[in-house]
Amino acid sequence: MEVALPKGAVTVSTLSTSPSRPWAAVALAHGAGAGMTHPFLEGFARALTDAGVTVLRFAFPYAEAGRRMPGPAAHAVATWQAVMPALGDLAPGVPLIAAGKSYGGRMASMAAAEGAIAPAGLLYLGYPLHPPGEPEKVRVSHLPLVTAPQLFVSGTRDPFVQPVSQLADAVDACPDAEVLWLDGGGHSFEVAGARRAPEVTGAEVAASILPWLRARFA
Repeated sequence: MEVALPKGAVTVSTLSTSPSRPWAAVALAHGAGAGMTHPFLEGFARALTDAGVTVLRFAFPYAEAGRRMPGPAAHAVATWQAVMPALGDLAPGVPLIAAGKSYGGRMASMAAAEGAIAPAGLLYLGYPLHPPGEPEKVRVSHLPLVTAPQLFVSGTRDPFVQPVSQLADAVDACPDAEVLWLDGGGHSFEVAGARRAPEVTGAEVAASILPWLRARFA
């Protein structure tokens, strides 16, 4: 997929899975420190596709270039601008959802707030409300500008949303948003004392959000 950046276009990798007759389509972005083939995203995408949803994963330009640190936010927004039409081409005629793990979801929210994308809904898997241990540095000012339905999926032990009341307050300030709390989950929805493979956790998280997707978009 080609992404138009200020200094010229770049090409980023994509992965897609699609059922024969999808009822919705999800563009799924990776987090800051893990690429699109992370086992959590593999499990999440597989479970959604098994449930009838097309999933398009993609790499941000910094990850495609082999860098570990995210590039400018404008580059991520430009990537989201490219991926939503690509998702529409992949699954025409169905609702298009922008989703992302941590950083990838936050970048989707910024793109939607700026009007760069207009998805039917947005899905955040572990929204990074603030850096761990720094609740005064909340990243919420743009969220009320997002008019599409938003679902924040968050573990109750996620250090990026402590205290959890901050996330609840941020969601209450949005036109159409809700939180799905996963009890005992950390930032990647890991649960202390429970040894589960990341792909299993991803599939379980996908199962937990399917009722919201079906109620809103099926």
